[in-house]
Amino acid sequence: MQSVTQTADVIVLGAGIVGVSSAYAIRERGLSVVLVDRKAPGEETSYGNAGILSSGSILPFNKPSLFSALPSYLGNRSAALRWDPSWTLRNVEWVLRFLANAVESRVRPRATALHGLIGASLKLHRDWIVRSGEPQRIRETGWLKAWRSDALAAAKAEQDFLAEYGIKSELLDRQGISALEPNMLPVYKVGLLHSQTASVDSPGNVTKAYARMFEGAGGVLRQSEIRALLSDGDGWRVVLGDGEIRARHVVVALGPWSPDILRPLGYRVPMAFERGYHQEFTPNPARTLLRPIHDAEGSFLMTPMENGVRVTSGVELTDRDAPSNFAQLEQVVPLARGVVEFGDAVAQPWRGARPSLPDSLPMIGPAPRHSGLWLAFGNQHIGFTTGPATGAAIAAMIAGEAPSFDASAFAPSRYL
Repeated sequence: MQSVTQTADVIVLGAGIVGVSSAYAIRERGLSVVLVDRKAPGEETSYGNAGILSSGSILPFNKPSLFSALPSYLGNRSAALRWDPSWTLRNVEWVLRFLANAVESRVRPRATALHGLIGASLKLHRDWIVRSGEPQRIRETGWLKAWRSDALAAAKAEQDFLAEYGIKSELLDRQGISALEPNMLPVYKVGLLHSQTASVDSPGNVTKAYARMFEGAGGVLRQSEIRALLSDGDGWRVVLGDGEIRARHVVVALGPWSPDILRPLGYRVPMAFERGYHQEFTPNPARTLLRPIHDAEGSFLMTPMENGVRVTSGVELTDRDAPSNFAQLEQVVPLARGVVEFGDAVAQPWRGARPSLPDSLPMIGPAPRHSGLWLAFGNQHIGFTTGPATGAAIAAMIAGEAPSFDASAFAPSRYL
């Protein structure tokens, strides 16, 4: 293959939702942009999520209630969390930093930061999905968190917390849930409808639609292996499998692969990988779901997608590229079948790795020791929700402007 050399104002590394959003937002500001990934847009982590544009995902995983749940995880049989003992021993520092953030004094500042990021992102999603020509993919039906037990107190506490941030939700009893989702079996006693949340029928295809919008605006998409990121005078040089690109600015938005490209530059990113699985099943057209359902005690999500009913499992803490372990998925699929009817699997199980930092907040901003190097990763399990505003914030910073929300809590300098 012939070697190709390009120049641009900005190179964006990574064509997941964060990278595509960054590339488009930067291109909107009139800068020339090359977006690079080894795969086509939206085919890694951004493909495999539940497709929720969640207004209420402001509570990080590491919150005070985590400590009361820890005993249930010790046997390593929980559908919510599985952990690799060898990984835990090799990453004790990350685990301790993660737990240190699960205290009351550190919850609200992070929730406030996430609320600003999510609010800005949802506005952009609703604009971009129309602008990209795919408005039929978005559903403004909310999403439902449901409990099998009489968990009214827990649901009410969550509702009250969300209300403090102006996030609306609706408490439902068994009859209310059945009225909302008449095709589900009546297994849930309590529900909390996140009424300001939307969802999409294919997060991978939405990411691809945004990438086409980027190209339509004059951006350049290049599919190639990314081999190295090198400082080059007052700019940067990216070495690819089929050439290289030079630019004044480079945005690292490689999700769980971001630490690899940054390590030669002297950055040690404290990242763990919330691995997750999903599988899609043939829906029963007469018994369809109308929105994503989160089974709070079963620790799974099921959501209607373009190709079928997608069932997603909980978190697996292990190495990014460790062999797949489908135990959690196999544990929850029978539970999901007890809620709504669906048929055989339409594809093999999928596995992805969600990039997570110890405070459950992403890195959004300049690298602390290199001019023109911008970091946009670590969006953990809400990457699809938060991608557009992450990218818009990076675009604003490159232009020397303040983002539309307070991004100070996401500064990479807090860890690097």
